[in-house]
Amino acid sequence: MLTRWLYTLAFYLALPMLLFRLHKRVKKNPAYRHRVRERFGLYPPGKPLQNTLWFHTVSVGEFLAAKPLIDRILATYPNSPCLITTMTPTGSERVQKAYSEQLASGKLHHVYLPYDLPDALSRFLKRFNPKVLVIMETELWPNMIHYTRQRGVPIIVANARLSEKSANGYRRILPLFRPMMREVALIAAQSDADGERFVEMGLPPRNLQVTGTVKFDLDIKPDTVTEARALREHWGGQRKVFIAASTHEGEDEQVLEAFLYLRSKVPESLLVIVPRHPERFEDVANLISARGLNMSRVSKQDPIVADTDVILGDTMGELLKMLGAADVAFIGGSLVPVGGHNMLEALAMGVPALTGPHVFNFQVVAQMLTELGVLKTVTTPLGLGQAVEALFNDEETRYALSKRGKYVVEENRGAMDRLFGLICQHIS
Repeated sequence: MLTRWLYTLAFYLALPMLLFRLHKRVKKNPAYRHRVRERFGLYPPGKPLQNTLWFHTVSVGEFLAAKPLIDRILATYPNSPCLITTMTPTGSERVQKAYSEQLASGKLHHVYLPYDLPDALSRFLKRFNPKVLVIMETELWPNMIHYTRQRGVPIIVANARLSEKSANGYRRILPLFRPMMREVALIAAQSDADGERFVEMGLPPRNLQVTGTVKFDLDIKPDTVTEARALREHWGGQRKVFIAASTHEGEDEQVLEAFLYLRSKVPESLLVIVPRHPERFEDVANLISARGLNMSRVSKQDPIVADTDVILGDTMGELLKMLGAADVAFIGGSLVPVGGHNMLEALAMGVPALTGPHVFNFQVVAQMLTELGVLKTVTTPLGLGQAVEALFNDEETRYALSKRGKYVVEENRGAMDRLFGLICQHIS
């Protein structure tokens, strides 16, 4: 308890820095001004909700993983209010876009998670009165966990993962982390290794279930496949397309270097590069231009012509169909130590996938896919370029990987059903 008090004191002392950061964000995006109060648990006058089903998804990736689960919960408990909290503007935008009708009708609610301060959390909890809290993956805040549990609310960490790297970090603050583990009702871990690390960190073994990862339970709609085919024709049906998805700072340069090599070997190659964060779109556009490459930007609806070298995917919500329109995909966040991103989306769309070595956020999935022969790891720009070249020049292997990748995803579905059942037990 003393450790959490010291943590809280440090958080209060850091408030001036947080306020300065908020001020910078408002200057950059004036629309964000209207959401600042949510960070402190301050809301417009309104009647408090009761027995709210609360889902916390930190950002876009966690929300997309949770959406099929949220949809099922909404359908199963139509009379219970539902709340989705996020931490990032991009995550918030995706929630508002996906659930515009439910938000307008008042069936579903969305706010930013308040800062992890007792007074902000008290106001938040009094306003929304949750019946259950479902946290996607591992977004654990000491005061959020403590004050939510203090109100008798069961806390479920769904699709939970704890890499060895993250566990090493938490070991340094074990007196703060261990009490949280005792207040969690259930951790539904992605793998045995994740579960063992949670138990080592203080989780009672009876509160652990290994359910697998919901990332295999992708919801690929027929419209998405149709849109991907149309997009491929728009890009030029005869050209070979290499997509670099969810790239990060320090990675785009490596992708462009790989593409320059690739173009020297396969001149008709077309690169599609999709940065992970929208605030980097302009920086990546400048990197492309600096290399003398002809660029078309999706946001500006630039025409795709014969001498277009690079398409910059500078929009949100279109990555899945872009993946489906490519011949080979590189999944970003992996040539730099970010931890990787979801390589299953490419496989589910029938596109062979490549990744860098830094996949600690997807360690179990990446190892499994590698052992099954549907994921290849590259470590350098040259290695990336050569791997894409090899696949471009071997249509038979490319087709076989496409079929096998889709099969592997289909065969490993089921975590969503297991999670849904466990959550319903706690709601009931």
